Amino acid sequence: MIAEIITIGDEILIGQIVDTNSAWMAKQLNQVGIKVKQVTSVSDNADHIIEALDAARKRANIILMTGGLGPTKDDITKLTLARYFNMGFRRDEETLKQVESFFNTRKRPMLEINRAQADVPDGCQVIQNRNGTAPCMWFEDGGTIFVSMAGVPFEMMYLMEEEILPRLKSRFQLPFIYHKTILTASIGESYLAQEIEAIEDSLPEYIKLAYLPKLGQVRLRLSASGTDEALVKKEVDYYAQQLVEKVKPYVIAEDDIPLEKALLQLMEQNGLKFSTAESCTGGYIAHLITQIPGSSKSFEGGGVTYSNELKQIILGVQAQTLANFGAVSEETVKEMALGANQRFKTDYAVAVSGIAGPDGGMPGKPVGTVWIAVAYKDQVTAKLFNFGDRRIQNIERSAAAALTMLFTQVKLQLTK
Repeated sequence: MIAEIITIGDEILIGQIVDTNSAWMAKQLNQVGIKVKQVTSVSDNADHIIEALDAARKRANIILMTGGLGPTKDDITKLTLARYFNMGFRRDEETLKQVESFFNTRKRPMLEINRAQADVPDGCQVIQNRNGTAPCMWFEDGGTIFVSMAGVPFEMMYLMEEEILPRLKSRFQLPFIYHKTILTASIGESYLAQEIEAIEDSLPEYIKLAYLPKLGQVRLRLSASGTDEALVKKEVDYYAQQLVEKVKPYVIAEDDIPLEKALLQLMEQNGLKFSTAESCTGGYIAHLITQIPGSSKSFEGGGVTYSNELKQIILGVQAQTLANFGAVSEETVKEMALGANQRFKTDYAVAVSGIAGPDGGMPGKPVGTVWIAVAYKDQVTAKLFNFGDRRIQNIERSAAAALTMLFTQVKLQLTK
């Protein structure tokens, strides 16, 4: 089965909101064996919506739409669908009860435009939206299924999980789709491709390898589908293990997880605590870490020491070190890491000091110069990085490099 996702709304096309619905829906569909052929975003314009529907039904047999179902005049999806399928309208009594209950529960007055949300194209199957007032509408035409849902994420997610996916799974015999992801770091995409070229060339036709690069990281994803779940898993896992063995020094995780989660898992499994000392990253490393649920089991916290004065007060960096070598130096970043370890009483600490830009560069230390250090007890290792002249990318690259360096040092210590 092939699906296409259509998101409707001017707010998406002008960048006022980010379309997170499509990514979430695509992931859920893939997990049940439905491949997404295309994702399309269209404006709140009837002709544009109809053009998108005509094009989509040539590519897919399941078309999922979100957006444009609100009670105001700019919400035209329902009217457009009635026109597209040449249907009149009926007032769905169950939907009306749902809308009335919604307003009564919240003790809010109900207007006629709210009651009109119970008006649906008379040839559709209505699926009740228990989290909102806009009903979900299911149409079937010429062997193609069309489903229109509210664009509010939590409403759409409820409908997909509780109503749409169960109906699709019971209706069709769907194949098993399996993905195996390997997270690597400290190796570029081109070098990685060169290292694993022989393995990639040996893959059977039904197993696909994708490279998913991110600043400082590359995920390798093996994908296959079939009716025999055990066989599909066995084959993909076999080739995944070959890839892992080939590039073992660069492998962070054999799972589709972010770098920071892999680090936290490693720390927790070994009963270790760590802290951060950040300058040019301004707390971004701590932000990445604390986004992961359960991070407090291993992460004690850190210091954002942007100024030289705070480097001295919070981390104990020597004034003489700053005077002689500057804030962006091997000597300073080592003292930052050691100071964090000692003052925050952790097993490990990672410290970052650099010039994020766009200004602040100097002879011998251009924008993008970053020093990173990792301390373990009274031992400390530092490394110089030269990233570039873009501030946000420098911050993100610094964070990725710091997390990778910390992960690598912990693994190294554990093998001793």
